[in-house]
Amino acid sequence: MKSKVVVTHRVHEEILDLLRTSCEVRANQSPDTLEREETLRRAADAEGLMAFMPDSLNAEFLDRCPRLKIVAAALKGYDNFDVAACTQRGVWFTIVPDLLTVPTAELTIALLLGLTRKIAEGDRYVRSGAFRGWRPHLYGTGLSGHTLGIIGMGAVGQALAKRLRGFDLTLLYSDIRELPASIERDCGVRRASLGDLLAVSDFVVPLLPLTSETVHLINRDTLTAMKPGAFLINVCRGSVVDEQAVAEALAAGRLGGYAADVFEMEDWARTNRSRTIPCVLLEAADRTLFTPHLGSAAREVRLEIERQAARSILQALNGEVPTGAVNQPDHKSHSYEVSP
Repeated sequence: MKSKVVVTHRVHEEILDLLRTSCEVRANQSPDTLEREETLRRAADAEGLMAFMPDSLNAEFLDRCPRLKIVAAALKGYDNFDVAACTQRGVWFTIVPDLLTVPTAELTIALLLGLTRKIAEGDRYVRSGAFRGWRPHLYGTGLSGHTLGIIGMGAVGQALAKRLRGFDLTLLYSDIRELPASIERDCGVRRASLGDLLAVSDFVVPLLPLTSETVHLINRDTLTAMKPGAFLINVCRGSVVDEQAVAEALAAGRLGGYAADVFEMEDWARTNRSRTIPCVLLEAADRTLFTPHLGSAAREVRLEIERQAARSILQALNGEVPTGAVNQPDHKSHSYEVSP
């Protein structure tokens, strides 16, 4: 009998074909996220689950899906998933750690340029029919000669810095660890304290995972410490930024602009998170630029992310250690044995 695998969100058809070679697949090929109860209904007797950013998995979820052997998350940041609960129940948990780095860095630059050069506002103006030719308006801010600070110099931070070197920017970074001198040279960056970085940067980009230490790292105090008129770009996790504090800083004129691809409402593991994007942010269209979590939304990238997640499922169901595993399951707590 074939193992049952549930895919919670739409994937390329060739990924389903790959899984179907040895599995019975239940796939949600609609553009919408399933309600949690529907996901649980489908996964109740499944052995494999391919999960995505809108999914949230905890101990209660796992207890209702006792046959699960692997949860393969088609993503990099996994704060919405209880990995310890997976480990305790003998369930592999895998991610795709590398493929999102470059497209996320590219999108960061797109948001940075779009916000500072008023691209969306200009587009709306042309489409309104009011444009009759050049006028001295919609003045933005160029990048050349300015300073950009990166908070968190992991893989995405390094990829971003390398791609920004051609913009004639001074690049600073703040991190709990100092990069080797060779990497600093390669990225064209210099380390600074968080306080110094905030004080002198014209553009600030946090690139941190969401942890108890990073929730609302960008808050009223850090926004006040930023250089007046600076721009903030968030592509890491919504809750790294206090959106209400950002709205207040924009209204007060302390913050020059805010661009984001991620939002607090997406961080399902935070029970006290905001359920909506603050209206004041949505209404500040002249000083904000938003995209709907498009960090990895490049066709070739998404296909490969899905393929890696599918291969991890097949490996685990075949008794192998799956690629991208971030845990070592306690198989003694489960009703089946998997080879180490």
